[in-house]
Amino acid sequence: AFFTCRKNALLEKSSSPQVEGDFAMAPRGPDQEECEGLLQQWREEGSSQVLSTSSEGPLADKGLAQSSLALLMDNPGEQDAASEDKWSSRQLSDLRAAENLDEPFPEVLGEEPLPEVQGPLWAAVTVQTGPQYADCAVLPMGALAAEQWEEDPAMVAWSIAPEPMPQEENPIWPFEGLGQLQPPPMEIPYHEILWREWEDFSTQPDAQGLEAGDGPQFQFTLMSYNILAQDLMQQSSELYLHCHPDILNWNYRFANLMQEFQHWDPDILCLQEVQEDHYWEQLEPSLRMMGFTCFYKRRTGCKTDGCAVCYKPTRFRLLCASPVEYFRPGLELLNRDNVGLVLLLQPLVPEGLGQVSVAPLCVANTHVLYNPRRGDVKLAQMAILLAEVDKVARLSDGSHCPIILCGDLNSVPDSPLYNFIRDGELQYSGMPAWKVSGQEDFSHQLYQRKLQVPLWPSSLGITDCCQYVTCHPKRSERRKYGRDFLLRFRFCNIACQRPVGLVLMEGVTDTKPERPAGWAESVLEEDTSELEPVFPRVVGTIQHCLHLTSVYTHFLPQHGRPEVTTMPLGLGTTVDYIFFSAESCENGNRTGDRLDRDGTLKLLGRLSLLSEEILWAANGLPNPFCSSDHLCLLASFGMEVTAP
Repeated sequence: AFFTCRKNALLEKSSSPQVEGDFAMAPRGPDQEECEGLLQQWREEGSSQVLSTSSEGPLADKGLAQSSLALLMDNPGEQDAASEDKWSSRQLSDLRAAENLDEPFPEVLGEEPLPEVQGPLWAAVTVQTGPQYADCAVLPMGALAAEQWEEDPAMVAWSIAPEPMPQEENPIWPFEGLGQLQPPPMEIPYHEILWREWEDFSTQPDAQGLEAGDGPQFQFTLMSYNILAQDLMQQSSELYLHCHPDILNWNYRFANLMQEFQHWDPDILCLQEVQEDHYWEQLEPSLRMMGFTCFYKRRTGCKTDGCAVCYKPTRFRLLCASPVEYFRPGLELLNRDNVGLVLLLQPLVPEGLGQVSVAPLCVANTHVLYNPRRGDVKLAQMAILLAEVDKVARLSDGSHCPIILCGDLNSVPDSPLYNFIRDGELQYSGMPAWKVSGQEDFSHQLYQRKLQVPLWPSSLGITDCCQYVTCHPKRSERRKYGRDFLLRFRFCNIACQRPVGLVLMEGVTDTKPERPAGWAESVLEEDTSELEPVFPRVVGTIQHCLHLTSVYTHFLPQHGRPEVTTMPLGLGTTVDYIFFSAESCENGNRTGDRLDRDGTLKLLGRLSLLSEEILWAANGLPNPFCSSDHLCLLASFGMEVTAP
């Protein structure tokens, strides 16, 4: 290809007789007559398109293509060593002849060869945007001093320097079968690829036809974000081989994360995988300077990360904070070190609204076990968290204040665990443990762990309704086991019955006690209905009564693709959620779909998520723009403001 392009350059500088001489210089083989016939045919067809001199611009497309074809057909039959030597001499003569293109080429083989002189240096020059120069080869260094070329950084290759000519607006690539040189890839515009839209629901009517903006509201924003602990990233370095080492440095990632917090400026910030030393040394001081009050719970055992909930004291006042540990000594089901954090916050209403009140807000943050095979552990951990939320959010009248539950649940949408949180009920008896989270499919395995009934022992102190056991009456209502109370059992029916298998002993077990007059036949039991759980216990079923629904729909209708919050091993999936309390009502149509009617907590907007294809275009997660392997979730809520 190199010498074909060199031949094209020589043809450009020559006239029609010189072309003939150039072909005459070719080694003659057994197909010489056929080659001369092709040459004669080319002369007749191209007589009207004679090649111009060097001052008349670049070579015509047809002449370039046909001359290249003729050169390739000069010696199709000879492949021996002598033929190779002839071609080498020919190529050397062509290179030497390029040193003095103004002299005419010899027209016959018998003429004197050109004198040998020391050739100039060869250099690379930039290619013009016109595609007709893409196949040209080299240029002597001396030609560079005569003309200055405007450098185009989008395309660089070996080229012969043509005369300046105006660039065509839409150049046509004339050579079929030959690829046009493409520009090198530019820097990825991460901020454009990863652009996320804000979806505003504040003016959309709810299920009752009322707009969300009717009446005074206390509005706030909440962000949930798994920020990827540095220790966990280093322990699983094989998951981040696609990332440049510089963007995995904690100082780089910390600066990016803080910039993201400042940009979105949420009122409540729920973080997962927060490394303890990074929290106390960098995150907590920086967030405190941004106006946040932070609470942190490290994972139990020797783990170095945990969960954090931060809020702005200018918007909320803390009522209580409850750290939740899922580890229970002696229980194989709960031997993991995951944790959660539950806060009860009182919104602070601006003074301009007068004497009004807002209900408290319960915020729960957690990071559930990852192991896809242990769905039983995930359900037990979630039951503990829901029991704690039920205790913290329960009001004096038995109802619940508005609730937001968020975090990394390590479960995909429409999985049994997800449906349990959203629907409030799950029948788990006999379900394979891997199926609970839906992360992976292990149905092909011979042995599969299945969920047993009951799922957790009664010693855990949590009912199947995900509530703490409330069988502890007040101190004033406790039974008094005095002498008179115990004597009431002396002649009760059960005491007067002869036990089965009792050994007959004369004077001891052969007589039946007689009930004295005035003693009742049975002891009146106290009413213990108030001590029983509110909901009935169903074998193989767990329930909760918090009426939660997801902020996100987990599908992008404009792209026709599912939403993605993380990309482990390049596979996009959703495992991060924000659930909020909403009163549920059944749909009247035949499908029986479930509608969620906002109660005192209304969804006003959310930050859209991305699809797997978009994250692929940005080289996955993390990248120079997003410094975690998860995307942040952001939502805006409104709470009803009522008069006292």
